[in-house]
Amino acid sequence: MPKRYKSELSLDELAKLQDEDIDTSDIPELDDTFWKKAVVVEPEGTEQITLRVKKSVLQAFRATGKGYQTRMNAVLESYARSLKK
Repeated sequence: MPKRYKSELSLDELAKLQDEDIDTSDIPELDDTFWKKAVVVEPEGTEQITLRVKKSVLQAFRATGKGYQTRMNAVLESYARSLKK
């Protein structure tokens, strides 16, 4: 029986585990019905633009390190989705 953990594991802790030590009991098996209903979803592409943002906003995102533009896009995407509701 796989060990249950008192708190959520970090990605580093999880990466150190052997596959057989990871508890996947709460994940249902994917049967033929699932795959018959499955559809391919192509990721939406990106478009390069010129965008003016406040220096403080850009500095804050840059301070988070590599991938800051992706994180900026995620914030904007989240806001755009909220407008559709």
